[in-house]
Amino acid sequence: MLPLQYVRGEALSDQPKEKLGSKYRRLFSSALVSNLGDGITMVAYPWLASAVTRSPILIALIAVASRLPWLLFSLPAGVITDRFDRKKLIISMDLLRGVFTLGIGIMVLLQQTNLPGLNELANTQISTNYFLYFVLLLATFATGCAEVLRDNSAQTVLPAIVEKSQLEKANGRLWSAESVMNTFIGRPLGSFIIGFAIFLPFFINAGTFFIAAALLATISGSFAAAKVSTTEQNSANWRSQLKEGLSWLWRHPLLRPLAIILGLINGLSAMSAAAFILFAQEILNTSVFEFALLSTGAAAGGILGGVFAHRISKRLGSGRSLGLTMFIGGALMIATGLVSSWYLVWIFSFVTTFLIMLWNVITVSLRQQIIPDHLLGRVNSAYRFFGWGMMPIGSIVGGFVVAAVELIGPREWALRSPFLVGGALSLVLFAFARQILTTERIEAARAGG
Repeated sequence: MLPLQYVRGEALSDQPKEKLGSKYRRLFSSALVSNLGDGITMVAYPWLASAVTRSPILIALIAVASRLPWLLFSLPAGVITDRFDRKKLIISMDLLRGVFTLGIGIMVLLQQTNLPGLNELANTQISTNYFLYFVLLLATFATGCAEVLRDNSAQTVLPAIVEKSQLEKANGRLWSAESVMNTFIGRPLGSFIIGFAIFLPFFINAGTFFIAAALLATISGSFAAAKVSTTEQNSANWRSQLKEGLSWLWRHPLLRPLAIILGLINGLSAMSAAAFILFAQEILNTSVFEFALLSTGAAAGGILGGVFAHRISKRLGSGRSLGLTMFIGGALMIATGLVSSWYLVWIFSFVTTFLIMLWNVITVSLRQQIIPDHLLGRVNSAYRFFGWGMMPIGSIVGGFVVAAVELIGPREWALRSPFLVGGALSLVLFAFARQILTTERIEAARAGG
């Protein structure tokens, strides 16, 4: 289903009188606007891809192109994040993403007469529009590169805006609000807009990037990384700085296995996500509006997960919370591959994303709490290199699994197979990880940080 994405920490005591501050509110507002646009194109991108080609491998390659930058660019992005003002990096990357998305919109506008109608997409015999396919492939890769640097910078900015004791609350509220804008509002709105014109969502998304950048520019102050010495401040040896971040992560007894486990989880999740649009259209028989409604299950789970994550972490313990996420997530992936009702998949998505948000709030907050500020960009990017770098690999494997099973069996079971394989392997991974991700080890790491 959905890839596990980043984040977590520990449960913190509620302190209602402690304010998150005006800078946090501006960051919050910028994220809301940006996620509204992202939600609109979350519907537009897969439907555009399915209109351009019906090949599961070619569609999987688009997912690969969007995630490949996490494998290729994560480590250099960490060095950049620790060298330059992080707020300025976020603004610059939002502007670049706006330009790239606007470019896609223009190309789709010029090619719209060569695309099938939305009601014709169940036809698996539609010819591939190779010109628009390669435009989409290059644009998603370029946008992905900007996203890597932008997201890494954003995670390193938050500890400079709110107190460490407030990180889980700040992260949870931010992600809950993002889920509302991205899925509850953005995706249904996107399905409505795409009914007028398939290019229109991309123009709107580009505009939201420009507005988000303008809102971030109103946050005062410098957000450059703390310098531990004049030597490091003046160093031009990027390789040594990159090595320092990797070494810190690799020596850490908890973050190293946590990053590897996250990478394997994300790779298995990406197997099913790669051709999910074909699964939704051909197995679940969703219309464009039903596809948008399907994603509201994930949004609802994300919202509630963000609100209650720090309370659940406190009640159950961080380690048990992570274990539940892995076990239930693997079981629900298998269940998704066995059903044909989008209503049931909505419920599965709700539960899965609730648990993903719990995972994210614990792990991201943990990293923000224990990694030294002058290393935060590099170590965070190294962590995400392992955690997100497996996603393009999982996507292409998922595409080939569908194609291989289709050679020996019906297309229906070919489209179901990534969920079944990914879910089964996720449960195997849980059996190994449960001994590593314990509350005691997480608390010890937090105390040491």
